[in-house]
Amino acid sequence: MDYEIKTQGKFSFIEEGEGEPLLLLHGLFGALSNFSHMIEYFKQYNKVVIPMLPLYDLNILETSVGGLAKYVHKFVEARGYTNIHLLGNSLGGHVALVYLLKHPEAPVKSLILTGSSGLFENGMGETYPKRGDYEYIRKKAELTFYDPAIATKELVDEMFEIVNNRLKVIKIITLAKSAIRHNLGDELREIKQPTMLIWGKNDTITPPMVGEEFQKLIPNSQLEFIDKCGHAPMMEVPGEFNVILHKFLDSLKNK
Repeated sequence: MDYEIKTQGKFSFIEEGEGEPLLLLHGLFGALSNFSHMIEYFKQYNKVVIPMLPLYDLNILETSVGGLAKYVHKFVEARGYTNIHLLGNSLGGHVALVYLLKHPEAPVKSLILTGSSGLFENGMGETYPKRGDYEYIRKKAELTFYDPAIATKELVDEMFEIVNNRLKVIKIITLAKSAIRHNLGDELREIKQPTMLIWGKNDTITPPMVGEEFQKLIPNSQLEFIDKCGHAPMMEVPGEFNVILHKFLDSLKNK
């Protein structure tokens, strides 16, 4: 499914549908394809917005979780969105949290985290990245999912292209280190928004206990596990994921 990529100033983004904005933040190896099922489903009910996070375009000093959060803040201000439902997967969840903690006045109505970093995550491992080793990258991609078949050749090719670009590798390592250093811990108690945590029961990157810890620390939060599902539920089990999220968003109507 191809979507029109819109631009406003330095921002590139997708915007489909009408209604309260559902703003989606992807992870470190994220792409639009991660959210295709969500776009198709939720554009019937919401304005689905996906900013293209500048993972490889920030200067090296701004290449951090905080730098990406600043970008999201400027994007939201530029677009003038209100009543935002902010969803982040993996690093995108971490960026969403830092954005809210730095901008408690942000026009965000609810927060949705799935496989978010910010407390603990298993990275690509000490040997990452092995440039030129396609089989290694394929195995790492498969670890993202409960069902390794979800890691299609197209998806592995995308990752392989990234890790064979020296500049992109430097940016990815810098962002990954920033995520590990920027542990949020007790700061999460300051999150005021109603929060839905949707976690794969078989996530090996941010295991189930991470979702449980987020629920303990974020005051107004609820946690739903999806069985036979890894680190990216919206890709692996989109039907179940969308039902859980839709029910949560419905519960917030007229509030």
